[in-house]
Amino acid sequence: MIRDIFQITFITGLIGATLRMATPIIFATLGEIITERAGVLNLGIEGIMLMGAMTGFIATITSGSLWFGILMAAGIGMILALLMAFLSVYLGLSQHVSGLGITLFSTGLAMFVYRLHFGSPTVPPTIKPFDPVAIPLLSKIPVIGPSFFNQYSLTYISWILIPLMALLLYKTNIGLKIRTVGENPFAADTVGVNVNLTRTLSLVAGGALMGVGGAFLTIVNGNMFLIDVVGGRGWVSIAMVIFGNWDPLKGALGALLFGFLDGLQLRLQGLGFNVPFHLFLLIPYLLTIIALIGVSRHATYPSALLKPYRREEKGG
Repeated sequence: MIRDIFQITFITGLIGATLRMATPIIFATLGEIITERAGVLNLGIEGIMLMGAMTGFIATITSGSLWFGILMAAGIGMILALLMAFLSVYLGLSQHVSGLGITLFSTGLAMFVYRLHFGSPTVPPTIKPFDPVAIPLLSKIPVIGPSFFNQYSLTYISWILIPLMALLLYKTNIGLKIRTVGENPFAADTVGVNVNLTRTLSLVAGGALMGVGGAFLTIVNGNMFLIDVVGGRGWVSIAMVIFGNWDPLKGALGALLFGFLDGLQLRLQGLGFNVPFHLFLLIPYLLTIIALIGVSRHATYPSALLKPYRREEKGG
């Protein structure tokens, strides 16, 4: 079994699995980064991903269109993000409580809507998920070709979003407004930036990415909806934001680390190691926590994170 780990087929499969497993984490991490950069911690991420997974699945099985399912997943993510904005930005309620409330609400709503639509079938309904898209010529390169260039469309999109998010935050006026609102909303207001609107739009954009990340689990990398399909990936994405010090490139690297560990445990199980599978499932989460502890001491979070902004308190 140990010898099999060093085979080309194992390595190729592990690289491909790493990219697939990292994809929903990348979407959710980028969504959380833009949200927190604007000064809002969205702990509703786990629930938003679950609703995205359920909505995307039902929309796909109803319409027959996988891309429509992705669109609807993004839409439900935006709606739940608007709810988060209403509670935490406009009412000024605790971001912790608001986010956890949305997660609890979304978890119950996802199961309710699913059972309302399908009942309680003995065998869960399934769909035909996305097929991998091979890039001509590049997919023929030994080892890296089948791994990097024979992936799902959403995986390619996630790669493109990483540098685009970095450019948005660091090289555009919009990104400057987002970062200023997250660091010093009073200064942003002074120069004419609408703080609440900026935070709301950041939440909405982040919610869309979170919803797509959830849909990836049911209509891309899977073919059915289960109540535990997200499996804590929303919380992992929050950890990746801290791991990456609120930077899209570093956060994506953290997501790849988790994807590698998740793909590794699946392949180690496939090799037949005589170890309880629960320990394999624990590997990516345990090592993520260890890595997070190592970098969290040096993390520099946005100064206005978790702080509601009230214009009447300006200068007070």
